[in-house]
Amino acid sequence: MTNTAPWDNTSSVNNMNPTGCCSPTVPEPELYRRIQAILPKDTDSTPAQDCYSKGMLRWTLHKNVQNNPVSSLSLVWVLIKELEKAERWDCRKNIIPLLHTLMYALIQTAYIPDELYKRVYGFCKRLLTYPQPYSTIGLSYTRQIKKEHSIPGLAYQRMVIAEQRLKNDHYPFQERVFVLADPAVFSSSLSKVVGADIEASVLASTSGGFITPLDHMCSVVQHALQASLSPEQCDGTRLARALKDMGHDVEHYFQEVLAVFEQCAQASVTPRSRLLQLYQEIVSDTEPSSSGALRDCPLPNPEISFYQWTEELDIWRELSKWFRSSSVSDEFSMSQDQDQDQVDFELGESPIEMPSEARFSVLSSDSGIERDLPPSADQLIDGEAFSATCEQGKSDQDSGKLFRKGCIRLRPTAKDGVALMQDSLEEHTCLTGDGLSSGRGGHRAATLQRRAGSHTMHNSFPKQQRYFTARIVAMGDDRVLGRLAKTYYFYRKREARRLFLTMKVNLQFYYIPISPCKSHHSPVKENLNPLKGNPCTLGSYLGEVDPWYNSNVKNLGSTITKLAKMQQANSGPTKDPFISDIISYYVRLGQQPVYFNIYFVKVIFTSMTKDPAEDVFLTHLELEFPDFRHISASLKEKQKKTSSDMCGAMVSMNYKKVTLSGRDTDNGLSVRMMGAQICAIPSSEADDLNCLALVFNATASKSKSNTVESKIRTNNIKIRSLESRSFTVTLDRDGRRVYKDVQSIEILPCLDPGYRVQKSMRSKFSLGDERDAGLSKYMNKGLPLPINTFAGIIN
Repeated sequence: MTNTAPWDNTSSVNNMNPTGCCSPTVPEPELYRRIQAILPKDTDSTPAQDCYSKGMLRWTLHKNVQNNPVSSLSLVWVLIKELEKAERWDCRKNIIPLLHTLMYALIQTAYIPDELYKRVYGFCKRLLTYPQPYSTIGLSYTRQIKKEHSIPGLAYQRMVIAEQRLKNDHYPFQERVFVLADPAVFSSSLSKVVGADIEASVLASTSGGFITPLDHMCSVVQHALQASLSPEQCDGTRLARALKDMGHDVEHYFQEVLAVFEQCAQASVTPRSRLLQLYQEIVSDTEPSSSGALRDCPLPNPEISFYQWTEELDIWRELSKWFRSSSVSDEFSMSQDQDQDQVDFELGESPIEMPSEARFSVLSSDSGIERDLPPSADQLIDGEAFSATCEQGKSDQDSGKLFRKGCIRLRPTAKDGVALMQDSLEEHTCLTGDGLSSGRGGHRAATLQRRAGSHTMHNSFPKQQRYFTARIVAMGDDRVLGRLAKTYYFYRKREARRLFLTMKVNLQFYYIPISPCKSHHSPVKENLNPLKGNPCTLGSYLGEVDPWYNSNVKNLGSTITKLAKMQQANSGPTKDPFISDIISYYVRLGQQPVYFNIYFVKVIFTSMTKDPAEDVFLTHLELEFPDFRHISASLKEKQKKTSSDMCGAMVSMNYKKVTLSGRDTDNGLSVRMMGAQICAIPSSEADDLNCLALVFNATASKSKSNTVESKIRTNNIKIRSLESRSFTVTLDRDGRRVYKDVQSIEILPCLDPGYRVQKSMRSKFSLGDERDAGLSKYMNKGLPLPINTFAGIIN
């Protein structure tokens, strides 16, 4: 595909004539040049500086056209012609970048002609014949364009209402963005930059003050009337002046417009006649303008909450507070569950936190038979009796009576079990892996990460409607993802015990790689080998499988560092928010998840008095013997050591070897080693198996009966030290998650707590039967962490 190509014809230029006296601020040839600049090229080696430039050019392109309706319409025309040209030339690498750019501009454009709607709809419909992820994205946009064509402005209206939490009686959905920054990566200067940028996005660009809910209502009414009525019927300048003079009365027309749109969305009819009546009522007392041009309605950034993810911050408590402080109308409130929700909330929303007070056990003397209980036994103990019981328990603590920490055991109901099962079926029916599908002859076919991590549109289990969507954006390196995976695991574990947020809040996870090293300042090509010390292995992998993610998100960390230096030189306020705009673009259009397995690790210590520890990791596990940490410091020290010390400590390893053919075998060996690196992220496309890869820190010694492989691929492994030497385990490269004096570890895929609950409930009625039955056999046994990108995985 060349950079200079003639237009298909000049007749379509007539469709972009200025409306009224408004003329495009960016001419058509300039738009074409800028679009070509942001597209990936065959010669690109994806250096950091080039990807940073493409992301900045994309942001600049949208900024230059969003304040001029004609320029925005011209951009949509140019983009659809470029998409049709890419289709003719089979240039698929440009389809997803062009399509996302087109849809983002189309949502904000004041008015779209019918001919343009038909061309965009026809192109998206033709994408259904393409392989994934093109067909998945094409299906999503086909549905959106079809609805937008029948009800113009619906997507803009719903997006603003949900993101800004505008009170209404017709559309109850709400969204919020939670940005979690790792303090180990974010210094005070970087945090100030991000905080100032988010604060600047809240300020109005015109008046310089904070945007009020009435301003958002004016924008919704303005865009809805302009998008539905033709430029000949709607005077944008006159309408904007009338809405501004209304004050609080604009809320009435906002509710009217919203009611018309939602009724038409259910009946699939066009609302133009009723909207024309509302337009005439609004502008009846306002003089016509001289130009009659359409006014721009830029899409405001969503509500963003920025947090330093310290140990004191409980993200699930913040989610619960947001859920309870919502402005959803009583018509849509889930009143039948409010009493139970209040109990759950008072017990603590945190999946880890429990009350700190001790709760003493009381010895029971009844027979356990209901008919033997006294008549008053079903009544609660009054306050004085309960206090006396607690005092008695405290006094008897030293005498050897049982006591336990404050807790309450809540058995999952059948309704909760079905809800957990449905949630698992909705999210993970597409996944294949251990325990999900079997190949011929009983062998499980090994899956590639690029296949297991993608999602399919053939999902026969539609997602349950949830009114709240929490978009959680993690910013940092692999350490913050490890914390996110651990928090998500405990969240699912708590929800399996008692549902609270699962059926009410839809969780969407996003990731912005931020490296603490100085490599951001120079365009150095990153190496995916974990032994090379890349702190953002998962971010690098996402950048390889999704080029649009690589251009717009992966190198945002270098931008934040540059903005921090600029802010130190210039202490003035931020005028054009860049970081918040990129985050908004990412969370709105990044709807294709890539799934990464979470792995469970059980740690057994050398001390017999210390209880075993259980933890999870996502990207990396490091095993190291401290006695051999400095063995290569000098050659003299090497010569003084014995041959046993030179080779390392003796360990035994039992693992299931993963092969591409699916013929997994159980292996065991004893080797001497100084340490090992276990990575869950594929290091290259040629090594793209959905499993763990174990690499020794140094060449392990061979025994007489065993041959040590250079790399061991497995999903289940047990490592035990056979000598008195203990080793240290570090999870996800995080110095805050280190286990010392370890005797052995066991690693296996993390089971979904919801599946474990269903399995344990069924085991009560089928002793000795380990087979799955009913809907549980369709559930995903593993617990993956979905990270949203723009395209998912492009093979």
